[in-house]
Amino acid sequence: MEDTLSLAEAMEDLVSAEDFLDYFAVPYDPAVVHVNRLHILQRFHDYLAKQAPNLPPEESQQRGIYRLWLERAYQDFVTSDSLTEKVFAVFQTVSKPDGGMSSFVSLDKVFRQ
Repeated sequence: MEDTLSLAEAMEDLVSAEDFLDYFAVPYDPAVVHVNRLHILQRFHDYLAKQAPNLPPEESQQRGIYRLWLERAYQDFVTSDSLTEKVFAVFQTVSKPDGGMSSFVSLDKVFRQ
């Protein structure tokens, strides 16, 4: 990927977990990424969403922060697994009013924008 692209432009061009990890120069084990690629990207997205209001205006600092959060997202799945981390709503369970547990995900949560 070209170094002349802005961070926003580069983020638009990145497609796979490997693309992100390579772009931000995060070393990774392909076997870990192969099994957890969607979980890593979702966790990265979640970390960035929480951090967005606090990002500095300078792009170089933003790149560093993005790299740190991507590395943390990747490491979450090196030291754990997708069932333990429960990144996606389908893995999260809630108590039902009549007892028991449910992992039901309503369509409005699936298709929210």
